[in-house]
Amino acid sequence: MDLDSQEQILKLSETHGASSLVVIIGAPDPEAAEITAETVTAGDPSYAGVLAGVQLGLDVYHIFDDAIRAEVPDDVWEDQIGVMSDVLDAPALAAAVAGMRDQGGGGAS
Repeated sequence: MDLDSQEQILKLSETHGASSLVVIIGAPDPEAAEITAETVTAGDPSYAGVLAGVQLGLDVYHIFDDAIRAEVPDDVWEDQIGVMSDVLDAPALAAAVAGMRDQGGGGAS
């Protein structure tokens, strides 16, 4: 996660409260998805950004998570996401984020 995104997420969590936010990740590989999820739940593991050591505990999901899929209208899913879910390992991506969400104290899975 880039430094500007970390700063914006920190500001949003301070303004609206962590319980009012949900982070949806679209990373194309499980490692990147897991690192991004860790950053918004337990803090930046690289200690490079403003979220270093900051445990926001935000709810975090991958776009391929069943809970998110259920919220996206079918036509939008097909136009914007569907092809990627066929090309990428959608279950592995969703599982990587779910695992970090469960460890980091972010919302219920």
